[in-house]
Amino acid sequence: MQSHTIPKKKITILGSTGSIGRSALEVIRSFPEYFQVVGLSAYSNIDLLKKHIREFKPQFISVFDTKHIHELQHEFNNITIYSGLEGLKQISSIKVDIVLCAIVGAVGLEPLLTAIESKNDIALANKEPLVMAGHLITQKANSYSVKLIPVDSEHSAIFQCLIGQDINTIEKIYLTASGGPFYNKSVKELEEVTPQEAIKHPTWNMGKKISVDSATLMNKGLEIIEAMWLFGLGEDKIDVVIHPQSIIHGLVEFSDGNMLAHLGPTDMKLPILFSFTYPERALKPLKRINIKELSNLSFDYPDERKFPCLKLARAVAQKGGLQPTILNASNEVAVQAFCEGKIRFTDIYRIVAKTLEENSYTNFNDYNLETILSIDQEVRKKSNEIIKNLT
Repeated sequence: MQSHTIPKKKITILGSTGSIGRSALEVIRSFPEYFQVVGLSAYSNIDLLKKHIREFKPQFISVFDTKHIHELQHEFNNITIYSGLEGLKQISSIKVDIVLCAIVGAVGLEPLLTAIESKNDIALANKEPLVMAGHLITQKANSYSVKLIPVDSEHSAIFQCLIGQDINTIEKIYLTASGGPFYNKSVKELEEVTPQEAIKHPTWNMGKKISVDSATLMNKGLEIIEAMWLFGLGEDKIDVVIHPQSIIHGLVEFSDGNMLAHLGPTDMKLPILFSFTYPERALKPLKRINIKELSNLSFDYPDERKFPCLKLARAVAQKGGLQPTILNASNEVAVQAFCEGKIRFTDIYRIVAKTLEENSYTNFNDYNLETILSIDQEVRKKSNEIIKNLT
């Protein structure tokens, strides 16, 4: 990519104060000749948002927590300021080159759809919308000729391995997992895991929710569903392997027996940079791995008996329909309850499994936004009831 021949890309970041959002702004800070920040959104971290506004000078901002809007309007009277869910949708509708969707959880679904309807290409960092409404999102993206560029390191790896390849020649794709911080613990030891321990990932620096999902291996299950929609593959074409070194982020095996692997540092700024520059590449690196220092790259299959969330998510992927919507909502509630100290680490699986066992969702057949949002809210209530009965 040459800055003197390619104009700056205009970027809106949804979730700019979160882990991915902060990394994205570091990328933009490193490549001011490539990118211009047009919009920023945050949930409630106003102090950090103010710092970002002063540095990157966006034209538009959105704050989800409406109690902060007057404070922001008073301090930044030359900027258009939105608030609440409607504000997120408004800032998503502004025409830019790329919208980075980095809002954790289901709340990111409607802004994502709005961004697509505004014909903005998407750098997709939050997997939950694709899990809960993959059919809706991919259908809309195709309809509006919008690119969905994955930011998840594993899906970015697969995406890059598939450039120029015939999708029909894919035998299998492999998503790698470090195994999380507890892979070598016994089932009994897992019962006593604390939230503080769960959010300390051995190789990646991530937010709380994804760190807990990585520890339960639910994250890999969600990534299977995400990959199905991103790459148009059946569940049987996607596998997960434990790779503790986190050097290889994804592999693709082809029909002729050849295999491509993607290697890179454990730094989310690299897949973010790729998603921003695609289909070009930056001419200078943020970080490199030293191939001479690579050794002992090991792989193993995950122990689904010890980490049943992965098996549960795979079963949901096979069933399809609205089952992933239920899985996602229940998991979000259970992870939040664990982080608040209300349940044990191993209760996350129990709560999600019990929620999925309920038969009250079978009367929903229409795969539209209203149904998905209705199911999402109903499942959250049910999961909270299960949590109350556990405690």
